[in-house]
Amino acid sequence: MKNNDPLATSGLPNFNRAESPTEGQPKEPKYLILVVDDSPDNLAVISLYLQHQGYRVVTANNGEDAVAVATQMLPHVILMDINLPTLDGLGATRRILEMEALRDTPVIAITAFGTEGFQRAAYDVGVSGYLTKPIDLDRMHQLIARLLSPTGSGKLSGQI
Repeated sequence: MKNNDPLATSGLPNFNRAESPTEGQPKEPKYLILVVDDSPDNLAVISLYLQHQGYRVVTANNGEDAVAVATQMLPHVILMDINLPTLDGLGATRRILEMEALRDTPVIAITAFGTEGFQRAAYDVGVSGYLTKPIDLDRMHQLIARLLSPTGSGKLSGQI
């Protein structure tokens, strides 16, 4: 399958937030997740895991690109590293959540910084969840699923 979107890491075709079902198949949402990390290895591992779980994935490796990709692609969830070049993850999150179209987009902070101060700073800018590295991929998937569930608010009061 040819993918015309140069930002997508998935082999799935480019489609809007909900793709039309193929004849005879139920309509399933195809959630888009933006993964932001300056480590190519982290980007690859997280992206491949999420694709295996059925999500579409786009990536960015710095804060400025994260804002640009989020603005263009309007992801359903953003996984944001905190320590990024050009614009840190907290600054990028703040800018993303100030945009009307992205205001309710859940952002999950992913960072090696596990101190209470970093967590508080992340929640103060509006993150919906906080995961420390090394990432427990199953736990990450559970958090994403909770944030995307129809009964979920997209915001959690604390960590899972």
